[in-house]
This record gives sequence, structure tokens and C-alpha cells, in this order.
Amino acid sequence: MKIHLVGGAVRDALLGLAVHERDWVVTQATPEDMIAAGYLPVGKDFPVFLHPKTKDEHALARTERKSGRGYHGFTFHTGPEVTLEDDLLRRDLTINAIAQDGDGRLFDPHGGQRDLADKVLRHVSPSFAEDPVRVLRLARFAARFAPLGFTVAPETMALCRQLVEAGEVDALVPERCWQEMARALMHDTPSVFFKVLHACGALARIVPELAALDGVPQRADYHPEVDSFVHTLMCVDVGAREGFGLEVRTAALLHDLGKAATPMMEWPSHKGHDARGVPLVERVCARLKIPTACREIAVHHTREHLLVHIVRELRPATLLELLERLDAFRKPDRLARVCEASLCDARGRLHFEQCAYPQVDYLHAAYQTASAVPVQQVIADGFAGAAVSAELKQRRVAALTDFKTAQKRASTPSATRVC
Repeated sequence: MKIHLVGGAVRDALLGLAVHERDWVVTQATPEDMIAAGYLPVGKDFPVFLHPKTKDEHALARTERKSGRGYHGFTFHTGPEVTLEDDLLRRDLTINAIAQDGDGRLFDPHGGQRDLADKVLRHVSPSFAEDPVRVLRLARFAARFAPLGFTVAPETMALCRQLVEAGEVDALVPERCWQEMARALMHDTPSVFFKVLHACGALARIVPELAALDGVPQRADYHPEVDSFVHTLMCVDVGAREGFGLEVRTAALLHDLGKAATPMMEWPSHKGHDARGVPLVERVCARLKIPTACREIAVHHTREHLLVHIVRELRPATLLELLERLDAFRKPDRLARVCEASLCDARGRLHFEQCAYPQVDYLHAAYQTASAVPVQQVIADGFAGAAVSAELKQRRVAALTDFKTAQKRASTPSATRVC
């Protein structure tokens, strides 16, 4: 039995990055040998075992052969005769096909170290085009390593296009698409993930509603970057730069889908794109099985982001209605997330990357003002049943009226319009 460290642990160590997980490949062994040595079998599709002490995954070296469509369309073969070189040949990228033995010696039959030095993401073999998940992984690695200067090799991008044209991407399961997308959104430059998918045609198959934004113009006075797709990707990068969570980055990604549904005769204006966008966001979330927490913020932000941008101009009653639709008095975290997503929208514009956005502080202060109106006092004053809610609303509107008056006295110049 021979054991080698493989994949991301070797790659990241060579890049000088922290190593969080270690995967190992085992040659010259059978499943019976692994079990006899105390390893715990956990693999479903092929033999994978957990080390009895470290719990690191150890997989028997294997080969694979295409036998059908999609991610699961493969048959695997393991056996003592499968070599380390055989196993490395089936891997996706050269930088992930480097192995290291217990003495620290590297085995790099496909030039992974060279590509690390050249900062290139390159496929190991033409079989890359047989597995649609590899397009997602390539795009995610491109996003992760973009800050280090990595780019995709032209021949690898050509294979991705070939894979898309063959219809392989259509066989991807929604859960895997979202899994890779969610991981990419949490990188420092998530926009690169979507750029790579769009460049090879995969984005139009996975999230056509997002790809449809490419080439849709916006008003240059609000959006100097003009293109709606460019603006969207700038928004998700703002979310990364600000350190916002997955819910906010998802909302930033999906908030302007309605602009692709604007009649061309109305371009570059997009009145009503908020309302048009809501069913599109819901459709994408349902299709990709995006978690409820992300879906809720995305839907609320899409529906309300235009009002958040002009929140300081709203009448007190309209401001209260906005807070109520967001269910802010029961779920203040939702209000905070929508405000963060709106900040992404405001700063996801050319030349406005650091613009002031006082709307967030204003909306939070309005919420504090309205929530400070005591419902107990309403009840103590003799109101009961439905009358409690009506009176509470009236008192909150009165409080917001005083708040708005005070804000006007201490107002600063209006922020740049975002719509």
C-alpha cells in the first residue's frame, strides 16, 4: 500500500496558501486491505475511506470511463493495478493533478507546477469535456485565484464550449449548480465565476435570466457602466469587498433580472423592473433550489430596492409600509440584509464604488423610531382587538413624521440617485 497527498492540499501549499483539508490517494491496495488497516469505508460511487485517527479521506486510485450523460454518467474502476499516474490523468486541472509522497517528493506528470508558476488554469486531458461539473469547478477556481493573477487557458475554454454545445451542461443537477455558485459567491472576486460561465455559454444554460442581462443598456447618468450584466457583476464584487454574507451576495446577483424583461422600446429606462424581476428571482431560486434564507432576501431586495434608494423622499406612511412589508419589526435582520444588498447596488457602478449611501442609516433610524412606539401603551389607553393595530400604525406614522422633520433640519446633500 502506497499513500500520496493529492489535489488541493498540494496545490495550496505550493501557492503558499493555508491548507484546510487533505485528500489522499492509495495505490496497490484493495478495499479489504483498507478495512483490515482500520479505515472506515464511506464512499458510495467508488471506494473512499476515512483514516482511523485523522479522519482524512483516502480514496483508492481509480480510472473512469464515460458511460452516459451528465455528472453521474461514468463508470469507475479500482484495483491494485491502477497506478498513481492513472489516477492523476482523470483529474480536471493540471494544478490539481500533483501528488506528494511521505518524503515530500512531488509527482507532477502533467505540468501542474509550471502552470502554477504561469498562473494558468489548464485541463489535464480531453476527457475534461466529458464532465459538466468541471465547467463549474473551473469557473470557481478562476474566481478564487483571480486575485493571484490566474487566467483560463484558451484551449481549456474551447473544451468548455464543446461541452456546452454537446448538451452536457443541461444534465447538471440543480443542487450541484447552486453548491458551486454559492462557494464562488463567497470568494473575493465572485464576478469571475459568472464571466467564465458566460464566456463558454454555460451561464445561458444554467441561469438564462442572468445571461439575458448582457447587452441590456441602462441610463448612463445613473449607471456609467451602462451594461446591466456588468452592473450586476460589479454588485456581487461589492458584496465580497464589504464582507457581506451569502444571502446578500445572492440578492445582489439577482436583483436586476427584471431589466432583461424591459421592452426594448423603453431602453435605457427600466421603470417597473423591480416588479418584473420578482417572479424571475423566484423562478431561479426554485429551479436551482436556492435555500430559503437566500431566496427571501433576494425577493425582498428585488421588490423594494428602488424604494430603499429613495427612502429619504418617502412620506411617513409609505416609509412605514416599507418597514411592514419587510417584516422589520419581527425580523430586523431582514431589514439589515436588504440594506446591505442596496448598498451593493449603489456602489456596483462605474465611478461610484465608494459613494456615500446615507439611505442605510436613514432607514435603520426610521425603524428604531417606529419600533420605539410602545404597543403596551396603546393597550393601556383602552384599545383592543383590531383597533390596537390601527392605533399602533397611526402612532408610528406620527413618530415617523416627527423623525422626518428632524432629519430635514439636519439634512446633508442628497446622495446620487441610483435607480
